[in-house]
Amino acid sequence: MAIEIERKFLVKDESFIGLAKSSSRIMQGYLNRDPERTVRVRTRGDKGYITVKGKNHGFVRKEFEYEIPYNDAQQLLSLCNPPILEKERYIVDYEGMTWEVDRFYGAHEGLLTAEVELPSETTQISLPDFIGEEVTANPAYYNSNLCK
Repeated sequence: MAIEIERKFLVKDESFIGLAKSSSRIMQGYLNRDPERTVRVRTRGDKGYITVKGKNHGFVRKEFEYEIPYNDAQQLLSLCNPPILEKERYIVDYEGMTWEVDRFYGAHEGLLTAEVELPSETTQISLPDFIGEEVTANPAYYNSNLCK
């Protein structure tokens, strides 16, 4: 079974940009936003993905993600409930952990969030200076809710 263990934070400044090793544009939509399970479609750069996620239990949940043909992902995005999220994702390595920092566009212009995936629930992390308030347990910041 695939398990995602992830914490999410607001980002308080743009100092992450100078630390980023790469960035890519993401278009993301949801075929299903049921709190018990979500089905997400995403294009990232020239790749497509479909992801099924279970309900959050703290910062742990089931996650199954599969690469699909880019053209299929674009067609599936057209079937998603609007709106489609558009964001730029920056990859930042910090003290042995990989942070994904998202800059949102459109209705959420100006929102900056950062996520870090952990190998276990008890993993201790050091927070980069650009990290602000933790919002892991706040449903308002779930991407599936930002699409409403």
